[in-house]
Amino acid sequence: MEYVDGFLIAVPKKKVAQYKKIAKLASKIWREYGALDYRECLADDVPYGKRTSFPRAVKQKTGETVIFAYIVYKSRKQRDAINKKVMKDPRLAKMMTPGAMPFDTKRMIWGGFKTIVA
Repeated sequence: MEYVDGFLIAVPKKKVAQYKKIAKLASKIWREYGALDYRECLADDVPYGKRTSFPRAVKQKTGETVIFAYIVYKSRKQRDAINKKVMKDPRLAKMMTPGAMPFDTKRMIWGGFKTIVA
């Protein structure tokens, strides 16, 4: 069954274009190394909930929006092998320098998930 890495971040609205440029490169890199799918999704209908919500999860501030992203792999084993290669890719290294990301990485939420329904 497929394996998925999921991500949730808050991005300043004025930096969405900058983020999209980085995301397009990341998508290319992950797919080159074998990821089955790579998606970056901009919040459209994401209300601020009374108890829980995507904006609350990332501590969204005024002027920010939420990005939900995911990468699909054949298996966790494949994901681990792909991510190992990706992290050594020099194109990604440029993006990973301190301050290079156009969002607060401390509020990023991520995790790996086993697919149970496809």
